[in-house]
Amino acid sequence: MSRLRVLHIITRLDPGGSAENTLLTVAGMDPERFDVTVAVGPTAGAPSPTETAARQRGVRFVRVPDLVRAPRPIRDLRATAFLRRLLRSEAWDIVHTHTSKAGILGRWAASRQRVGAIVHTPHGHVFYGYYGAITTAAFVRLERRAAGWCDRLVALTAADLEDHLRFGVGSPSQWVIVHSGIDFRTLDHVAASPQAVRAELGIGPGDLVVATLGRLTAVKGQADLVRAFADLLPKSPQARLLFIGDGEQQAALRALTVKVGVAERTIFAGWRRDVGDVLRAVDIFALPSHNEGMGKALVEAMYVGCPAIATNVGGIPELITDGVQGLLVPPRKPSFLATALRRLANDATLRRRLSDQAIERARMYDSHSMVQKLCSLYEELATAAPTRTSEAAVALQPS
Repeated sequence: MSRLRVLHIITRLDPGGSAENTLLTVAGMDPERFDVTVAVGPTAGAPSPTETAARQRGVRFVRVPDLVRAPRPIRDLRATAFLRRLLRSEAWDIVHTHTSKAGILGRWAASRQRVGAIVHTPHGHVFYGYYGAITTAAFVRLERRAAGWCDRLVALTAADLEDHLRFGVGSPSQWVIVHSGIDFRTLDHVAASPQAVRAELGIGPGDLVVATLGRLTAVKGQADLVRAFADLLPKSPQARLLFIGDGEQQAALRALTVKVGVAERTIFAGWRRDVGDVLRAVDIFALPSHNEGMGKALVEAMYVGCPAIATNVGGIPELITDGVQGLLVPPRKPSFLATALRRLANDATLRRRLSDQAIERARMYDSHSMVQKLCSLYEELATAAPTRTSEAAVALQPS
């Protein structure tokens, strides 16, 4: 039996959850059953270890120079033309697009070529928390239209699915739920003790470390965390605030820490390869997102035993039952977040209890299960709709 030819399309392979989800998927697919290609836009920085592992397993990567995340009409037209040439170049059994921008351009291009089946994973959505009302309305209309161009839509959580249906995106029969998986092996590898990590970061052994992990961007709500930390600090002067990650809001967040008087107690550590080691040096993890598909960073923190506080948005309530695996607070409410921080800061017994329960819940989100479910979906679709002969090949060299 010949291998199924699968093309994944995504705007960039940054350290975010959607990129890692995609890379874990392609790296985990059996090369005896699948011939996998990833079409990706410009990505800054060195390849992640998962991308390296995917290449070693035979996954091809094709760079699409104009496939960028932000709306750019001219570049979008050029990216679409590139994707159409790529789609004509081979007989693709499955085209799987990821995130809103790549999903709209990729699905439109694939729907006009002779491919077997089209799958799309939104990885959350941009219906609130990202853009203004006019731009958001345009995205909703495009997502409704684009849903008609594909065979299956993949939600990360039940809440994610319900949100899309509430906005009129797709029909119930199109949707399946496949939880975003995490390769826990990278977190299991211990290279440094919590004490050594703290010393490297300039954190004292008696400090109470409050941390968050992820891209520094407005929708992640990190400004709310800074304000909540400012409320915590007078009662817990030994507290430190740690940002693990980087992004377009770093300068604004630094300015905010100065404004509210916590700059000297705040550390911006940037992206780290030793995420597991850093998280083990943390006392309280906070994810104050305004919108969240599932919360990969939250699962990672829970897995290593960080007692967590997170906002009650998106798929987060599927990870945390309030008071069991962590604490839930409303989004955009720094005062509620500050209250939860004080509660955990003052109750080590509660922190230990939440930590034990969080570890058990996080183990349910292993990447192996995600990969197997997606591979089964591809094979089901390929069986139901065999790939048609593609148009004349156009030579494109993978990067």
